[in-house]
Amino acid sequence: MSKTVRVMPCLDMQNGRVVKGVHFVDIRDAGDPVACARAYCDAGADELALLDITATVEGRGTMLDVVKRVAEAATVPFTVGGGISDVASAEKVLQAGADKISTSSAAFRHPERIEEMVKAFGPEKVTVAIDVDQNPAMPSGYEVYIDGGRTATGADAVEWAKRVDGYGVPVILPTSKAGDGARTGYDLPVIRAIREAVSAEVVASGGAGELEHFHQAVQAGATILLAASVFHFGVIGIGELKEFLRGKGVAVG
Repeated sequence: MSKTVRVMPCLDMQNGRVVKGVHFVDIRDAGDPVACARAYCDAGADELALLDITATVEGRGTMLDVVKRVAEAATVPFTVGGGISDVASAEKVLQAGADKISTSSAAFRHPERIEEMVKAFGPEKVTVAIDVDQNPAMPSGYEVYIDGGRTATGADAVEWAKRVDGYGVPVILPTSKAGDGARTGYDLPVIRAIREAVSAEVVASGGAGELEHFHQAVQAGATILLAASVFHFGVIGIGELKEFLRGKGVAVG
């Protein structure tokens, strides 16, 4: 699939601040969301992701005031996830200024809600995120996790991705729990397995630590490259990344 590859910094939110953890824990502060969003847009990001990482676990909705402020600052499309459980909560986030919504735990628990959101807003507005971890007992070797990576489901990640794809969702976002924040590289086998199983675009998420990791993800089939800590803490610049990928023959935004 010869699609232009997009770079997507991810703002993980907790208590109104951008944070970053390792393996979904060991959280540290990474700045103000509006300042981060503005800086990434100025640096050449193609899209942004804003994930309220504790909304589902805390049983609350997304922080709409933060979404509104980021919407005013952002000049590129941005996707919001965390605490989006049905059409009503998705609608509030979109009305607050998000371009797309991402749903994960609620989508897994109530798959019919994916279809409801696609019908209500159009498929282009809906992304389904899938947190995964390695489990040799699964047919694909990967298991779906929910509740911010806290709860194992016993479900095979690739089979779930195929079911999600059947609802017409254009983007699937698998995040490797093992890779999250570790900067040891994306979990390439799961990217490749999902890409081969679905028609949706696949986001590479969880583990970027150096330039070559992004190129490896593209080779595995990802067309959206999501990263957080390497951007937040100045390890890699977005312009630097795009120049590197162009040098590898990759069409970037």
